[in-house]
Amino acid sequence: MKTTALFICLILTGNLLAQNKLILKTDSTGIKINKEIYGHFSEHLGTCIYEGIYVGENSDIPNINGYRTDVVEALKALKIPVLRWPGGCFADTYHWKDGIGPKEDRPSIVNVFWGGVTEDNSFGTHEFLDFCELIGTEPYLSINVGSGTVEEAIDWVEYVTSSNESPMTELRKKNGREDPWDVKFWGIGNENWGCGGDLRAEYYADMFRNFSSYIRGNGFQKVICGPSADDLAWTENILEVIKDKLNLAQGLSMHYYTLPTSNWEGSKGSSIDFDEDMWFATIRNTMYVEDYIKSHLAIMDKYDPAGDIKLIVDEWGTWYDKLEGTKEGFLQQQNTLRDALVAGINLNIFNNHADRISMANIAQIVNVLQSVIMTRGAQMVKTPTYYVFQMYNVHQDAELIPIELKSENYDYNGEHIPAITASASHKNGMTNITITNSNPNQALPVDLLLGKPYKNVRGKIINAKAITDYNDFGKDEKVVMTDYSIGKVKNGELHVTMPAHSVVLIQLED
Repeated sequence: MKTTALFICLILTGNLLAQNKLILKTDSTGIKINKEIYGHFSEHLGTCIYEGIYVGENSDIPNINGYRTDVVEALKALKIPVLRWPGGCFADTYHWKDGIGPKEDRPSIVNVFWGGVTEDNSFGTHEFLDFCELIGTEPYLSINVGSGTVEEAIDWVEYVTSSNESPMTELRKKNGREDPWDVKFWGIGNENWGCGGDLRAEYYADMFRNFSSYIRGNGFQKVICGPSADDLAWTENILEVIKDKLNLAQGLSMHYYTLPTSNWEGSKGSSIDFDEDMWFATIRNTMYVEDYIKSHLAIMDKYDPAGDIKLIVDEWGTWYDKLEGTKEGFLQQQNTLRDALVAGINLNIFNNHADRISMANIAQIVNVLQSVIMTRGAQMVKTPTYYVFQMYNVHQDAELIPIELKSENYDYNGEHIPAITASASHKNGMTNITITNSNPNQALPVDLLLGKPYKNVRGKIINAKAITDYNDFGKDEKVVMTDYSIGKVKNGELHVTMPAHSVVLIQLED
């Protein structure tokens, strides 16, 4: 009887350990995880640009030519690969010539989309591109299609990138920049199905053909304004119209925001005051992005079987109700441990589709939506999402290692989602595996079948005591990245315990 009970116990224990299994398929794939998948997005929205990035040279806040020193140093440490600007909805109201020349001569406009505040255009083309050089990132410019003209777009490209003698290059030199900037990423409009002009897909597609045919330069990557979330018809109709001119485009954008309530009109949920119900809904809604990616890629494969046009997820992240006491239209929210899990899950998904996803841009970089940095006056904090990007930057330009993942479910109120997500890559003699555990209540064992021995193993973890913990001004950080003891590889296997609500990096030295 005792023997039978022991046998049953061993079976149950073995099944428990086998519930979560990650198998590395270590044969070379030649698929690179483009560093641009770890891109960011900055818009003239709330305090993202002014106060967040730029305070002006006369500010009492320490700065480098007007750029906040603390933000510059934090972003350099994060190894930001690409930064999108000036929007967003703002981009299709932005006329670039308003933002060049002496600042006292620049006209002001009203930011009609974001709070109705006055935009003085003191942060324009020079300021943005110089900032990109300062932090060592590639710029990604969004061209105004909604209220702009082809001529305006041609002039901007000439002004920014040309070394020829022309009125635009002479104007650039007059404004203090002798050499052109190296800008290769150009978005042709933004959300033109909505705030970018409320256009029909077929009409926008013709405008894309028109604009794109004039945006010429060696190595340019031109991005089609693609769909929001599951709008498959937009993707289908766009590609149908340009199917004879696919060479005009190198990318098609997609936007997807995680809303816990899935409700754009009413409450989207609080960024700090939530229970497990909203935790589960947030994680579940985040995971939908993979289904949308697969659906849009299937349409893209039909028109572009060679895969020359890449998918670019150039707006993603969480979107909650604004923080109490903040301005309407500034989209300021906090960033908790929940957002760290959202970031890790998204990035794992993007990594695993690196054969077709060439770029992604989290919204937004400072003070808005799921930002990596928050500022208040002279103070700055790094959010939980910052630490996820810091942890995951080992994947930038690494070779993707395909994985086979078996995950137990995280069950809640009759619904279930995978508890574990993961991705893996190899670079410079190091195999890097990132894993998330979305279960807020339970640590989970994971068996890793590595396929070969490794010399050394080390780990990092992002976690906190409570799922609502966040990093706040003037207080000790509650959500940080720390070392995590991983055990040893035995016979090509590694057994890891993933604490509840955690993000973990495992590094294996060849």
